[in-house]
Amino acid sequence: MKILIKALAKSQWEVRLDQRTITFRSEAEARAFAETLQARIQAPHNFRVNQQRAAAG
Repeated sequence: MKILIKALAKSQWEVRLDQRTITFRSEAEARAFAETLQARIQAPHNFRVNQQRAAAG
């Protein structure tokens, strides 16, 4: 997933996640969101076979 941060106007910043965009009021908010998202994406994810089957229905 590609994460981009872009200034839109003096008080608007955009974080783009592939085709989705989220607008923030400050650069700090946008950067904090992007950093948190990146950390969650890179975090290890353990999926047990039984949990996957239960989730599938």
